[in-house]
Amino acid sequence: MTDIQYMQMALREAQNAFDEGEVPVGAIVVCQGRVIARAHNLTETLNDVTAHAEMQAITAAANSLGGKYLTDCTLYVTVEPCVMCAGAIAWAQVSRVVFGAADDKRGYRRYAPDALHPKTVVEHGLLADEAAELMKTFFKQKR
Repeated sequence: MTDIQYMQMALREAQNAFDEGEVPVGAIVVCQGRVIARAHNLTETLNDVTAHAEMQAITAAANSLGGKYLTDCTLYVTVEPCVMCAGAIAWAQVSRVVFGAADDKRGYRRYAPDALHPKTVVEHGLLADEAAELMKTFFKQKR
């Protein structure tokens, strides 16, 4: 599968979040060509500010692998991770992060651009328009 196909999976997770009244962020973790975790925001459902898509995906992936480190894994996430999620991505030693839409207000690059593990490769902008549109539609409906 390609990066675009994995990001499309993450977008489906984001749509699930949208449908559940959650901020529409979705995440997928791929390890050695296999999807080992998929998640979306659950902050409203769980009444937990830490239940971001990335946090849920990291936990599920670690459980799938039986260990806390996600080396040799790629995290696909529809929106730029926040500082909290960037810290978790660093501690989990995720090898690669691919995100769609930038988050100019809350994204890690604004507040903590060096938060990720030094060896983590970051790529951004993949299907960014689709991810951004889902976010805009969600917040427009909330107003």
